[in-house]
Formats: sequence, structure tokens, C-alpha cells
Amino acid sequence: MGEAKGGRDKRVVRLAVGFACLQGYLLSVFYDGVHPAVLLGSFSFARPQVLLILAWTVLAFVLLRVFSSKARDAALSRTLLWCYVALLAVGAALAAVPGEDGAPVAFEGLVIGIPSALLMAAWGRAFALGGEMGAVAVLASAGLAGILALSFCLLPPAANVALGMLPVASCAALCSLDPYARAAQAADGPAQAAPAAAPGRLRPDAAAAPVRQVRFSDVVASKDQRDETMRLSTKMLGGTFVFGAASGFMQVFQTDAVHEGSAAVSMLLLVFFSLAALQLLGAGRTDESGADAGATQGQNPLAEVYRLALLLMMAGFLFVPVLGSFGVPGEAIVLAGYLGLSFVLVALFLRLSKARGLDPALAFASGFSSLYLGVMAGIVLGNGMVAVQPPGQIPFVVAAVAGLAALFAYLFLFTERDFETLSTLARTVDVFSEVCDNIASTYKLSKRESEILPLALRGRTGERIAGELFISKSTAETHLRRIYAKTGTHGRQELIDLSETMRRSIQQNIANESR
Repeated sequence: MGEAKGGRDKRVVRLAVGFACLQGYLLSVFYDGVHPAVLLGSFSFARPQVLLILAWTVLAFVLLRVFSSKARDAALSRTLLWCYVALLAVGAALAAVPGEDGAPVAFEGLVIGIPSALLMAAWGRAFALGGEMGAVAVLASAGLAGILALSFCLLPPAANVALGMLPVASCAALCSLDPYARAAQAADGPAQAAPAAAPGRLRPDAAAAPVRQVRFSDVVASKDQRDETMRLSTKMLGGTFVFGAASGFMQVFQTDAVHEGSAAVSMLLLVFFSLAALQLLGAGRTDESGADAGATQGQNPLAEVYRLALLLMMAGFLFVPVLGSFGVPGEAIVLAGYLGLSFVLVALFLRLSKARGLDPALAFASGFSSLYLGVMAGIVLGNGMVAVQPPGQIPFVVAAVAGLAALFAYLFLFTERDFETLSTLARTVDVFSEVCDNIASTYKLSKRESEILPLALRGRTGERIAGELFISKSTAETHLRRIYAKTGTHGRQELIDLSETMRRSIQQNIANESR
């Protein structure tokens, strides 16, 4: 158990450091303030580089969603990941060169937006394979990314050429994760050590594989649970869009209206947020492992982190008119809250992928697309307000409108209760998946038997299994008989009883390991 825990801790460190390098790169490019506004006739359009980078990023996510499973695996292969790193290095060089010409800014958006989207999708798969410690790794990466971005904020703009080394480190960490490497290379088939995990976790194309038109959520959830998951995912994406719009709205005024060093303040606050979030997760470690402590305390530590991010963001909105006179712009606090919230949402995207049985790359594509479309909408609306309103009135109007939008999203779109419900569904998927893994490996089930096992445990008939896996009914029943023989059971009910016994054992082991 000690060796397993040590291996898990090393994986968490690699996840946190690798993802932090990519996020530190993006934070530095977005918020270092090197690029000025672009003149469109007599109007000065703020944050053009952020808008264009996000536009290309969203386009890449959309393409990733429409790709076939094989094309998606190819796009996220190790060879192409290094090609994306090279493009990001070019983007870092462009970001270090001030200029107002729209063409270089548009090219910068292209060479940063598309490769960063694909790298983030690859990290989505890696985090999903990190198990219950994925949320800890995500929030630890927030603090590390803040430290990296803060370092580049304090350096002269020309030194930002060195930003290109951060994606190199990120990709190296990503490729060093053996579970991700196996999943990325397995275009068709389960991982070597866990055959039954292929439908939901280790096989990246599980959600869209053309040979099996069945999602893992169909296996582990009832129809009511699937409907609830879809409802929650819709609410989550809607809330994510509004949070992004509120942030983008405020970012428009950072170009001219905030004090020099505002980005450094935001990154420092992000580091403190990460430390506080890790403290909350540490206090609720048993919760995150899926044991019963969370139910006893009535609290979900990740939901508390969600609340903390919103509190930080709302503090910035409320104190925009006040803090400027003290040298701490409220916009910097809003940005810190938004960045902290974005890392919380990353953990939520992972839970969404589990609850819906999605390829984590697709869950990241959906979640980040919603977030970035919101930021883009906020930037456009903010620039529109600058064009039509007297400059002296803008900061107060912005703070009021953006703050109310964020509060609305928190209270009515994706609430803490929704957060907890989605987390519960995701934990159910985790435990069921591990039960299938253990049965398949313990009793040496074949690949096809491993695919049939979860369907059998959900009570599917032989005819239903045959239809879902595109095999004949007699073949499905033959595989079921072999499963019974290998597991020493004498029918469906005894097989279910075996899975229940294994489920209780797994939950007990998780509880013991977390102590």
C-alpha cells in the first residue's frame, strides 16, 4: 500500500507541475500587458490579442469534438504534441514583441490558440487517469502557475521569449505519465493492466468509438441519473459562460484603467487562493476519496473551494471604486477570483466526463469552449460600452453589471447543490468502474467479456447486450456463461452479489488509505 501511495503522489506531482507550466505560459501571454489596444478607425479596441487567441482556441475545441475517435487520438498523439510545443514557442516570441498591427496579433492568436487547446485536451485525459487525486493536482497547479506567471510579470517584456520553455516542460511531464502514454497509443483496445477500464477511463475514444455505440454512463447510471447529469452539465456550461463573460467584461478596462503591476497582484492572489484551496481539500481528504466523511459532515470540500473563488471574485467587484486609491485595483482581485474559479471548473470538467462517460478531452473541449466564449462575449460587450458611454462612468457600471452576472450564475445557474450532485454521480462512476476493473483482472476476463461485464451488472438482457455491442444474441449469451464460469457464480444475481462485495472492499480500502 505504501508503494502504491508513493506512486500516486509522484503522479500527482507530475500532473500539477506539468499542467502548471502550460497554464503559467497562458497566464503570462494573456495578462502581461505587452500588447496595446488595436485602433479601429478612431476607436481603440482593448484586449484584441486575448480575443483572437481565445477564438482560435474555441475553434480547435470545436474541431476536436467533430473529429472521429481515431482522428482525435491522432491529434493528441505524442508526436503532434511536440509540434504544438514548437508553435507555442513561436507564439511566446511574438508575444514579447510590442506592436499594434492587427496581422501579427492575428497570427499570434493562431499559433497560440490552436496548440494550447489541443495540449489542454491531452491534459484532460491525463488528469482523468489521475483518479481521485485529480482535483488536488489541478488546484496545486493553480498556485504553481501563479508563481510562474508572477515571475514573468516581474521580468522585462523581452525576457518573455523564455516563455517558450514552459510548454516544453509541460509536454515532457505529460509524456512521462505512463497511463496517458498507453491511452494515447491505444487507438482501439483496453489498457494492459485494467481491461474493464477501457470503456470509461483508460481508453480515450470510449465516448465516441464507432464500433460500440454505448457510453459508460449508460452502463453505470439509471435513466433518471443520466437525465440529471445532462441537466447539471447544461447548467454548468451556462454558469461557466456567464463567469467568463463577467471576467472578460472587466478585462477590457485593464488595458488603460488599472495600475502598472495589476497582473502581478492577480498572480500573487492566485497563489494564496491555491494554498487556501489545498487546505480545504486536505481537511476533506476522505470526502474526495469517496468515503463517508463528506456525508457525515454534510460538506463537499471542492464545493467550498468553488465558494471561495466566487467570494474572491465578488470582493473585487464590490471594491473596484474603493481599492484604487490604495494602489490595489479591484480589477486585479476580480481577475484572481476568475482564475481561481477557472481551475475549480477544470476539476468540475473532469467530474462531468466521469458522470457522463465522456472522453475527458471532449469534456475539456466543452467546458473551456463555454468559458472562453463567455470571456470573448464580455470583451466585445465591454468594448461596446467604452464606445457609447462617457469614460468616467464606466468602472462603476462595469462592476455592477459584471458582479450581478457572476452572482446570478452562482445562485441560479450552477449552485453548490448542483456541484455536490454532480460530484456524487462522478464518485459513483469511479467506484463502479474500479469494481469492473478488479473483477476483470482477478478472474482474467477476455476483452469482450470485460465489455459485457458492466452491462450484465446493470441488468441488461442478452438481447440488449447483443444490440449495444453489435454482436449476435447467442454470442452475448455465450460470453455471459463464460463470465459466470470464470467468476464461480451461477447466474446474474450471484454476479451482482460478487460486485457488491468487491465494491464494499474497495470503499473500505480507500477509506483506510486516506487516513
